Amino acid sequence: MTVETAVQRTLEALMRSNNYEGEEEEGHGPGLTIAVSRQPGSRGATIARQVGEMLGWSVYDRELLQQIAEQTGVRVKMLESMDERHGSWLRDSVESFLSLSRANDTLYLHHLIETIASLAAHGKCVIVGRGAAQFLPPATTLRVRIVGERNDRIEHFGKELGLSKEVATQQADQMERERVRFVREHFNKDLSDPMAHDLVLNSSRFSNEECAAMIAEAARKMQARLKAPAR
Repeated sequence: MTVETAVQRTLEALMRSNNYEGEEEEGHGPGLTIAVSRQPGSRGATIARQVGEMLGWSVYDRELLQQIAEQTGVRVKMLESMDERHGSWLRDSVESFLSLSRANDTLYLHHLIETIASLAAHGKCVIVGRGAAQFLPPATTLRVRIVGERNDRIEHFGKELGLSKEVATQQADQMERERVRFVREHFNKDLSDPMAHDLVLNSSRFSNEECAAMIAEAARKMQARLKAPAR
């Protein structure tokens, strides 16, 4: 069985067990999830948290790693090194450091999908990265991509981590390649495909608050449609 097939089966089982697309509470439609994909340095995580504050929704970024760590017994620091990275590098580094052959990319992916799907089944949450925009059901997911001008992103990335421009450029470019590869290899999707997202916002053109406000407004409109009685 391929990883893609395993992911799909896991997701479908979780959706059924949580009545994600089945029975709903009387008078309410299915819950909405916002999945935020972001380029390094585009301030996507900051914008996502502002969206959560505007809507009163939970935001999951590092928190997802904590939940997976609790499920697998693998420390958060190691999961951070695994997160959204290339499978072979992930497998080799984790196995050599922990001597746990089970803590490979497939196991991590399984727990990642399970955690995200469980959160999305309840709705009213914002999930940052981890391929969520690529595999959660489009009907109940607002899929957002945060991008930015390269120089602007690198400058912000460097300031945030205290890096020189040269090092920031290398690390930001490497991180982007790893994220693109993670999504392509595990979900067979292209992060650059505009049709894979409902909103694509340029944070070099709009402030964090403006981006968050547009996402929150889109979420309110989509949530209203989900709650509307079927005709």
